[in-house]
Amino acid sequence: MNKHIKVFSGSQIFVNRLSQLLNEIEVPYLVKDNKEAGRVAGFGTLGNSIDVFIYESDLEKAQSTIDDFKHQIEADK
Repeated sequence: MNKHIKVFSGSQIFVNRLSQLLNEIEVPYLVKDNKEAGRVAGFGTLGNSIDVFIYESDLEKAQSTIDDFKHQIEADK
């Protein structure tokens, strides 16, 4: 069975950009918005509560894209 692994946690803006990059290299992903889920349930969450997951089997294909993305956002800080 192919399991999901978390590759990024951050703000909605960064998650949207990473999602776009993953689409470009045709890697399926899953976005889990804990902040929105907490709001709907009636309680809040703190910090960067949006996670991006990919299949473990796609990690090798996506690793350089993810690393470049993380390096770029670190450089912009």
